[in-house]
Amino acid sequence: MRPQPVRPTVEKDATLKRSALLPVAAAFLVLLVLPSFIPSYYVYLFTLIYITALLATSLNFCLGYGGLLQLHHAVFYGLGAYTVAITAVRTSLPLWCGLLLGPLVAAAIGWVMGWFCVRLRGLYFGMLMLALGQLVWTVVYRWYEFTGGDDGIHGLSMPPLIDSLTGCYYLTLVVFFVCLGIMYLMVNSPFGVTLQATRDNPVRSESIGINIRRHQLASFVIAAFFAGVAGVLFVVLERSVSPALLFWSKSAEVLIMCLLGGMSTFLGPSLGAAAVVVLSTVIGIHTEYWLIVLGVILLVLVLFLPQGILGYLEERIGSGRGLKGASEDYVEG
Repeated sequence: MRPQPVRPTVEKDATLKRSALLPVAAAFLVLLVLPSFIPSYYVYLFTLIYITALLATSLNFCLGYGGLLQLHHAVFYGLGAYTVAITAVRTSLPLWCGLLLGPLVAAAIGWVMGWFCVRLRGLYFGMLMLALGQLVWTVVYRWYEFTGGDDGIHGLSMPPLIDSLTGCYYLTLVVFFVCLGIMYLMVNSPFGVTLQATRDNPVRSESIGINIRRHQLASFVIAAFFAGVAGVLFVVLERSVSPALLFWSKSAEVLIMCLLGGMSTFLGPSLGAAAVVVLSTVIGIHTEYWLIVLGVILLVLVLFLPQGILGYLEERIGSGRGLKGASEDYVEG
């Protein structure tokens, strides 16, 4: 009997989506009770991982799914953080206003930068973004009266609800899961599918009437917004800001996280961020040159696992499931 082609039904897709929610809910519940069983230092470390993972995932939204060579994503991270700090020390507004304004300011500056950058492609896009990002960093670094210059702004006080490390942990955990959920829905929405089409084949996408620049600009602004959210959470955790948050080396570090975990996967950047934070903490205890170790690991991955750690695992698991599903369909046929 001739084998029937593999045609996943709507019911199977819905079942897979519902089953995928179970590990997420279980992970959230475990992380929710985690502070009760670990020392304060590890509570701080997990909080930092959530913040860094959100930043890396926001970069992957425009880099991995939009195909934009974003070389200075940390500028929006720093803008979100500085908005909170400047609101607290330069205005009479409540700190909650700064927490809400941080992502909006990052998105607004992202729209201005993106308006210029999306007119270029490939390396030219990346170089222009790098130049604009360094321009913003220079302004922050030199404007002592407003931003504090190279000294930054320190000693910020937080509202009582998030003043403790545990309160900061729970705020960061909830915001992290909510933001990842929103980005996941966007990636799998018609907008996300169209965005990936412009990445894979811009010529054909443009020929069928897709406005490539508009979709790329939208992904750029969305990525800047969530990077600003990560910057706000960083201020809540550290109570200080400095120009190092906007420097190009921070952007390179976040780019390494995406490559390490896998840009072809949604959770890959989060895995890469966790790996980099843990490596910098563990290896940094013994030597200040931990980036050399990270560079060697990245070199091995680029040579042997170009799709990243999670991308490689999903490829192996997916190929196994594909063979199993094809054989089952053959038998049923």
